Amino acid sequence: MKFIMIGCGWRAQYFLRAAEILSDRLEVSAIVMHSEKRAQEIQQETGILTTTDLETALDTKPEFALLCVPRSVMKEWILRLCKLQIPVLCETPPGQDIEELNNLWKEVQILHGKVQVTEQYFLQPYYAAVQNVIDSGILGEISNVSMSAIHGYHAISIFRKFLGIGMENCKISGKTYQFPVTKTRDRAGWHTSGEILTGNRARIDIIFENGKAAFYDFDDEQYFSPIRSRSWVIQGARGEVRGDQICYMDHQNRPVSEQMHREDDGVYNIDGWSHRYISFRGERIYENPFPGARINDDEIAVTDLLAHMKQYVETGKEFYPLREGLQDAYLSFLMDEAVKNPGKEIISTSQSWSV
Repeated sequence: MKFIMIGCGWRAQYFLRAAEILSDRLEVSAIVMHSEKRAQEIQQETGILTTTDLETALDTKPEFALLCVPRSVMKEWILRLCKLQIPVLCETPPGQDIEELNNLWKEVQILHGKVQVTEQYFLQPYYAAVQNVIDSGILGEISNVSMSAIHGYHAISIFRKFLGIGMENCKISGKTYQFPVTKTRDRAGWHTSGEILTGNRARIDIIFENGKAAFYDFDDEQYFSPIRSRSWVIQGARGEVRGDQICYMDHQNRPVSEQMHREDDGVYNIDGWSHRYISFRGERIYENPFPGARINDDEIAVTDLLAHMKQYVETGKEFYPLREGLQDAYLSFLMDEAVKNPGKEIISTSQSWSV
């Protein structure tokens, strides 16, 4: 199956690597860039037809388009492709504000557009494994999730999935704190100067109308910094997940504490590194769908997104529909509003995609 990419920045590199892993199933037939100079550079780097003209890219007969463009032009591109009846895989958030999100939804419905969203975290090994533990029922119904790991709409996505939240409304309150942290690593690589940065840490409470709660804690250095660790607590009536530790009540109502176990090839041996599976109670609760591939957890998830998109085009089976991405984006905008107005409770309302 051929697909085209619109844009080719830092994020798009993940999808190019994913397409290589899925080369027996998918092919990037063309890339569309805004700048002629950058188009020439990308074509030289990748060997893929790269152009500033969408029509030239469409001449390669793609079956869907992947959008890796700035938020400011995302809506414009989605609608342009929907008018051409081309299925779209787009980034979140697909709009700059709440009004634009609603306008996008209404126009996509008029055009009968086929749009899925590149929200990948639920496909990462850890989150997929925890979701399987939740679905097994041993924790009982999940009532609250505390997470200090991922930001904004990504966090909202996981909160909603772990809590079983659909389009329920909520109340949001929060505050941002500033704390010093040593600069260690970013997209450019490692830093050893010892420079002290001012980290922004957001603490936000999200209380849904059914009483379930999400507690958000994120420092803007967390994605790359080895001295700002990540943590998760997912609590149900009969147990909890705390990192890799799972505590629950057995069938005789006795407390049991066990760990999820991660198995990777290439650790302490000469095998090529790759993730294999995560197990719990002697059973595999997650298996890497791309065994042997030398890719990290986020790359596994991104590759899985492309595989799901292929299936969506072939069968119509949705994996992360636009309405879900819009809800994640909407609540993340309200989170931003809450931390800008500490002490004020922000109340969500049902939007056009949720009714």
